[in-house]
Amino acid sequence: MTFEEMKAQLIEQILQQQLITATISQPRMKSNDIKRIKLKPLMLKNTYHIQMEYQYERILKHENILLADFPARLEAFFENYRQAHIDFIDEKVHVQLSKKNKVLWKSDKAAAPKQVSLTHNRKKNYLLSDNQPYPFLIRLGVQTTEGKVKKQKYDKFKQINRFIEFIDDALAYLPQDRQVRILDFGSGKSYLTFALYHYLKIEKGLDIRVTGLDLKKEVIEECSQIAQDLGYDQLEFLVGDINDYNDESAVDMVVTLHACDVATDMALARAVKWGASVILSVPCCQHELNRQLHTPALDIMLQHGLVRERFAALATDAIRAEILSLVGYEAQLLEFIDMENTPKNILIRAYHTGKKPTTQQCANYEAFLKLLNATPFLANELKDYLE
Repeated sequence: MTFEEMKAQLIEQILQQQLITATISQPRMKSNDIKRIKLKPLMLKNTYHIQMEYQYERILKHENILLADFPARLEAFFENYRQAHIDFIDEKVHVQLSKKNKVLWKSDKAAAPKQVSLTHNRKKNYLLSDNQPYPFLIRLGVQTTEGKVKKQKYDKFKQINRFIEFIDDALAYLPQDRQVRILDFGSGKSYLTFALYHYLKIEKGLDIRVTGLDLKKEVIEECSQIAQDLGYDQLEFLVGDINDYNDESAVDMVVTLHACDVATDMALARAVKWGASVILSVPCCQHELNRQLHTPALDIMLQHGLVRERFAALATDAIRAEILSLVGYEAQLLEFIDMENTPKNILIRAYHTGKKPTTQQCANYEAFLKLLNATPFLANELKDYLE
């Protein structure tokens, strides 16, 4: 069998949706960072795809491509690798190539046809794998040294992956031709700060500089040591307050996690004034609107303290998102973690688009504030932008 005949036969069977799994390995060049590639079919939005799992020395990356686009990829794979183990419905194939592409082909026919699994979500396909060791997760106590997620830390692991999904969605809004400046206000123990750095710097290869800011000196010292130990030389942690941080004139991404009450608004206002392209904010306790609420028409609901507190929190985040929309952002309120873990599970995600608000949108915003008797701190901070 010639090299071209081998490729044609494999492509034909894959296009006929015969593939179960495959592993492509033995890089031709030692400098190749990808050590092996695993393939499997799956259905995405009712369309057949081939998922490719790229295995680097210490990380995994995934890519899903349409079946029609796969033959060109397979051509490229055999230019860079010399071995393939392929499991089809009715046979197993082993291919070994010499330096000059002489083909050694072995085939074992299956006694009975195998079933192809096209299920995508039988197990959650995390952006960070739950059985791959990541140095930052090991250092933070989320994983064992073998890469297994500790049972008591699985909720934290899911939260980290959910946050990474938001970061991944934001990639299109971040600059690709220069260093990306990122600030994290209220970084705390910094699980998500380290995750952000790992994903953007190590997995995506972006040139980034990240600063985590928190008031707790001992926490900052510990996080700084961890960053140093991991070799994260573009990640720093500083002791400080959002109000006192005046070292920047422009920032690309602002993250705020559990900044209490109007501290969230301070951070959002700073982000807007810096012209941040991406804002990710998880609010914490919110008291400002609760104190202002005077809406007789809602007294039946607001007479109950628990309901009043939750209503005020939801209305506050809705107002924040609307203010961001009025000053040129596409803003959404999204579920950050499962409601079973905490009722405070909303994330405000905003991308700068420069879109101007309509007259009706402005009128609806003013009417809502009037209904609640609300004078938002964020509106005052951004009054020049709202005008």
